[in-house]
Amino acid sequence: MEIVLLTISLFLIALVLLQSSKAESASNIISGGNSDLFANRKERGGELFISRLTLTVGIIFFILCLIMGF
Repeated sequence: MEIVLLTISLFLIALVLLQSSKAESASNIISGGNSDLFANRKERGGELFISRLTLTVGIIFFILCLIMGF
């Protein structure tokens, strides 16, 4: 069971690193730059797939942690 949890955690880390950076606009706010941080930015195509896959793997990771905890 620990091997499965380790594999899923490494996969989750890789998925998070593959996502596009949304924090680059936050640095403009601190430095006073003009940014559209609160603009609606829709994910499409591969970006949407990676986002949904990250959510699914994160839920699986959370459930496995709860099962192993009890």
